[in-house]
Amino acid sequence: MLNSRQRAQLRGLANHLTPVFQIGKGGVNEQLIKQTDDILEVRELIKLKTLETSPETSREAADKIAEAVGADVVQVIGGVMVLYRPSKEKVPKDKRIKLVK
Repeated sequence: MLNSRQRAQLRGLANHLTPVFQIGKGGVNEQLIKQTDDILEVRELIKLKTLETSPETSREAADKIAEAVGADVVQVIGGVMVLYRPSKEKVPKDKRIKLVK
């Protein structure tokens, strides 16, 4: 669970990111969850976008994906969501995001 200072730090880091996936009329499915899990292991912090054709709202999609992959929802604004999960193996220790306390 992230505190407010950590969320603020991650929001700042995510500011320049572009969405890596778009959630469209297919909604949140197993393939999207698998790909999100894989990319979170490599990047730790990602941005996703929900299109208007999606059957779920951005908040619903963010909560569903975060629960499935064990991530934290950092932010949801409009159709854009930011997810964070610390990497276990793929990112070298010196390249990992260091959260404030």
